Amino acid sequence: MNIIADTHTHTSASTHAYSSLSEVVHAAALKGLYAVAITDHGEAMPGSPQPWYFHNMHVIPRILEGVIVLRGQECNVLDYEGHIDLRQDDEPVMDWIVASMHTPTMPKGPHTVEDITRAWLAVARDPRVHVIGHSGSDQYVFDYERVIPEFGKNGKLVELNESSFINRPSFIPNCARILSLCKKYGVPVILNTDSHFATLVGDFSHSLALLEQMNFPEELVVNSSIWRFNEYLRAHTHVLEEPIFNEFAGGKNGSH
Repeated sequence: MNIIADTHTHTSASTHAYSSLSEVVHAAALKGLYAVAITDHGEAMPGSPQPWYFHNMHVIPRILEGVIVLRGQECNVLDYEGHIDLRQDDEPVMDWIVASMHTPTMPKGPHTVEDITRAWLAVARDPRVHVIGHSGSDQYVFDYERVIPEFGKNGKLVELNESSFINRPSFIPNCARILSLCKKYGVPVILNTDSHFATLVGDFSHSLALLEQMNFPEELVVNSSIWRFNEYLRAHTHVLEEPIFNEFAGGKNGSH
């Protein structure tokens, strides 16, 4: 399986990441990726970019080094009602929203399975969100059987997060359970690195190994082909409607 896009990456605008936007895009180009999303942390996360960072992302060229650049944000789920920290005045600029739960931005708890289930069900209904970020957290366990089908019904992509294998190995049994339910219910997934340093961009080795072990169907992996990824972009974003893609269409924007 060939993964053609990395849609969860961080730059040094998030102060616990260490590469510039240009370095992230260059790394994506070196890996031969079709697209990369820049998704620095939303404002509730300590060390997140100052507000104008997201508002001004429209200045970033849509294509750099032959790679489509999606202007995005990893938004924080803030409460059990599923609110996220996406500023209203940033919404028109954003192409791509990952919603994730993080300890510094969630209620201190203790959390019940029902609390987290309620939060994710609300996020599933939020039309601004594209990707459900690293939901295999052992701190935020939810009713997988109940929620995973709702992600699918609402056009959400369930992320398999490469960084979890390295930094959060306790998440992996939950990730496998979530993947098994995505397979059962036909819910699409997306492989992402959640990279905080440029050399990690586009390295999905652990994620691919787990998919192979589970005999996970390639047709449910949205970023396993340009065609699948473009179909999602067309259905859920306005990116490919931009005039620049009239020229780009004859190259990478084909039906691979």
